Amino acid sequence: MTTTTNPAPTFVVQPIPADLLADVRATGLDVSGNPIETHIAKSGHPLRCCLREAEPGEELILFGYEPPLPTSPYREIGPVFAHAAPCAGPTDTGYPAQWRSRPQVFRAYDEHGRIHPATRVYEGDAPEPVLAEMLADPEVVLIHSRNIGYGCYMFGVTRTDG
Repeated sequence: MTTTTNPAPTFVVQPIPADLLADVRATGLDVSGNPIETHIAKSGHPLRCCLREAEPGEELILFGYEPPLPTSPYREIGPVFAHAAPCAGPTDTGYPAQWRSRPQVFRAYDEHGRIHPATRVYEGDAPEPVLAEMLADPEVVLIHSRNIGYGCYMFGVTRTDG
């Protein structure tokens, strides 16, 4: 008898889309129509545009963001930081280097936008195997990384054909 194993799914990490950020910067309004706030970074602000920590002195915006999900009761809006001016975005589509050891909640969703039981708290320094295991469940179509302390959206994770 021959046993075959499926390779671990590959994934891509997704920042907030550049076109959405352009709209927020141009209008000065978030998804709820509230004015964005401007800030000068001191330290530790996680930037959702380029998926790194802000450096002291950088100009930032803080606004309400609704991560993409199918219409469901699990949609939510929360605060996120981004650069005040357009930036180059992440350097790659892998897990953000500066956030590897940051405690996170990896919230899994199914195709209907409902939270899936694969959701878990992550506190380590090797997130890739955890995400691959979660995405190995065919019912998981999307993972949101969320800050464990504040619950804020960090980035999305989806499968890719690699």
